[in-house]
Amino acid sequence: MKKKNILIVFTGGTFSMKIDEKTGGAIPFFHGEELIEMIPEAGKLAKISILNFGNFPGPHMTPERMLKLSKIVKKNIDKKNIDGIIVTHGTDTLEETAYFLDLTVKTDKPIVVIGAMKTSSEEDWDGPRNLLDAIHICKNRNSKGIGVLVCLNGEINAASEVTKTHTENVETFHSLDFGALGFVERGRVWYNRIPRKLEGVETGKVNSNVDIIKVYAGIKDKLFKFAADSGVSGLVVEALGVGNVPPPAFDGIKYVIEKNIPVVLVSRCPSGETLDVYSYEGAGKWLKELGVIFTDYLNGQKARIKLILALGKGIKGEELRKLFEGDDK
Repeated sequence: MKKKNILIVFTGGTFSMKIDEKTGGAIPFFHGEELIEMIPEAGKLAKISILNFGNFPGPHMTPERMLKLSKIVKKNIDKKNIDGIIVTHGTDTLEETAYFLDLTVKTDKPIVVIGAMKTSSEEDWDGPRNLLDAIHICKNRNSKGIGVLVCLNGEINAASEVTKTHTENVETFHSLDFGALGFVERGRVWYNRIPRKLEGVETGKVNSNVDIIKVYAGIKDKLFKFAADSGVSGLVVEALGVGNVPPPAFDGIKYVIEKNIPVVLVSRCPSGETLDVYSYEGAGKWLKELGVIFTDYLNGQKARIKLILALGKGIKGEELRKLFEGDDK
C-alpha cells in the first residue's frame, strides 16, 4: 500500500523540550528534524515532511500566531500531495489553538493537534506515542470530515469539545460533556461517535482585544467597569452555575453592555451550558434581557477564541448572538 503523505508542523511546547542543566527546568530545545530522528518509527508509517513554525512554550502562543498558523495549515492542507497534517503544540494553550484551527480551516482531510506532558529528558516521554497515534489517525479513512482532532494518551477528542483537566497527568485532555470520539490502541483507530457539531468562522483577521472575567462570591463591579473603560472590544464572563452572577457583577455587566461591548456568558463549572432558568436579582433571565449572549457548551477560553474570530470578521448584533446561541435559545 502506498504511504500517506503527512505534514508535521512543529510549534514547540513540552514535546520539543529537554531539561536545562543550568536551571534544572524544561526549556524548548529540539526542532522538527531532530525530533523525527528521535522517533524513527514515524517514517515507517508514512511519508513525513516537516515544517518548523516555531519553538514556543504553550503560554507564548497568541491569537495572532494562531492566525498565522491557521493560514499555513490551510495553504498546505489544500495541496494534492498532502493527506493529513499533524500540529505539535504546548499543552497549556493547545485546546485554544486546536479550536482556532477547527473554526478557520475547512477541509475533509484530517488535522490532528498533539502535545506532550513529559519532556524528552524523561524516561516516560509521551511525545513519540502521541505522534505515532496521530499518524495512524491521519491514515484512517474515518478521520475525514470530522473537524480538527486532538490526540494525547491514545484518546481522540474533538477540538471543539476537549479541555485540559490536569496540570501534570498524561491523561489530561478530556471532553467533559460528551466524552471522547474514539481511541488509538496498538496502531488501530476506533471511533465511537462524531463531533456534536462542526462550525466555521473563516476570516483573515482577529480582534484579540477580548478579556475574560471569572465571577466569584462577593465580586464587585470594578473589574467590569475597568474592562469597558480600557476599551475592550468584547468580554467573556465565567458565571456561576448555569449562568448567574452576584448583583454587583450584574451592574458591572450592564455598564459594559451600555457601552455597546458584546458580553458572552459561560459557566465557571467545568462542564455544562448556560441557560436563563433563574429570575432572581443577577440571574440568567435578567442577563438575557440585558442582551448578554449565552453559550452552547463552551468554556471561557474557547468562547474567547470564537469571539476574537467573530469580531475580527466584523460580526455583531443578532448575527453574533446566533453564532453562539443558534436559533433555539
